[in-house]
Amino acid sequence: MSKVNKNRGQWSSKIGFILAAAGSAVGLGNLWRFPYTAGQHGGGAFVLVYLFFVLLIGSTLMLGELIIGRHTQLNPVGAYRKLRKNWAWVGGIGVLAPFLILSFYSVIGGWVLNYVIKSVTGAFVADANMADMFLNFITNPLEPLIFHGIFALLTLIIVMGGISDGIEKSSKFMMPALFVMIILVAIRSVTLPGALEGIEFFLKPDFSKINGQVILAALGQVFFSLSLGMGIIMTYGSYLDKEQDLPQSSFIIPLIDTAIALLAGLAILPAVFALGFSPDQGPSLLFITLPAVFAKMPFGSFFALLFFLLVFFAALTSSISLLETCASYVVDEFKWNRKKTSLLLGISVFLLGIPSSLGQGVLSHVKLIKGMDILDSIDFLATNIMLPISGFLLCIFIGWVWGIDKALDEATNNGQITFKLAGFWTFIIKWIAPVAILAIFLQGFI
Repeated sequence: MSKVNKNRGQWSSKIGFILAAAGSAVGLGNLWRFPYTAGQHGGGAFVLVYLFFVLLIGSTLMLGELIIGRHTQLNPVGAYRKLRKNWAWVGGIGVLAPFLILSFYSVIGGWVLNYVIKSVTGAFVADANMADMFLNFITNPLEPLIFHGIFALLTLIIVMGGISDGIEKSSKFMMPALFVMIILVAIRSVTLPGALEGIEFFLKPDFSKINGQVILAALGQVFFSLSLGMGIIMTYGSYLDKEQDLPQSSFIIPLIDTAIALLAGLAILPAVFALGFSPDQGPSLLFITLPAVFAKMPFGSFFALLFFLLVFFAALTSSISLLETCASYVVDEFKWNRKKTSLLLGISVFLLGIPSSLGQGVLSHVKLIKGMDILDSIDFLATNIMLPISGFLLCIFIGWVWGIDKALDEATNNGQITFKLAGFWTFIIKWIAPVAILAIFLQGFI
């Protein structure tokens, strides 16, 4: 192995890595996608299936990515190339996908930042038309671009700071703050008059609602929420020392992510029921339904600010990890310094995100994949095609190409750590996970 590239950096503490990795997973997938997906698929029935797949599939793939990342100490492309030269292209998917995702993720992050400001200025009042407010904002050609640029700049500045001084320090602040804010909003939500119906809908499973569609939706949400197949966890794993307990980390990170998702459901769905709204509003739940909920809620302006700050922090911790995956590739492959790399990538992300932003307004007539607009088309390409392919090939690579024995040697620090579920993990990654991921992939085309 060549000398370690000093530009790469390393985590300074175990808790710093755990919080940063959890932050990479905790994002819009938890606070935006999870509540509305649960609302559309039977509430508690969806949650039950989701929890099952987090334990079965989520932890399995997360450990696989951590193993390859730490073993090679390289970005996804370099990692696959080092282990099997002709597999480097698989790592390329894990670098390109986060770059594409970040381009539209930054646009949505800008929308969230705008809503933080709206909550401060008192825009959410009972007589306001929330749908018109949202549409007037996103169809404006200039204003969303400004907020997209600010969000991209904040992401760039943190990644430019490096692993321990940038990503780790910001995560140590943002993740605890995120926990506190979501707990406060959840307490307010579940104590509203009439909230009990929403709590029961979310936590009490109706087994008759569990069908193929619910199962596939839950499986897809696990994939999206845990940042699997994006090369993020592999990249973060490459900054670990050889003392880290990988099986333990692969359990703790999904646990934190799932706790946030469940709290998000409790922060949103009971309030939606209590104030007479429908839980199956889909993607508009965050930007149209929730502001209307806050407008009717006692002390609604305060809780609106708290909630959108929470979503903003979650979006930022995820965008940092998306940019870091791309930065790691450039630093490793081209030996550029971190600041130059971050600046170039940050500018590129902003430019690539412009069509996604304008696609809501002046370019709304442009339809690409399946008649979807630019933002949704890029999302579909990255999330429904590239990520499942990447995750599927990760399972095949570990289970059938590189070898389970080598993977377990890395997972147990060459036998120094006891991994009681080694046999179970082996079975899942060789047989169950590939089939499940293939089902997600095929579902995207139905």
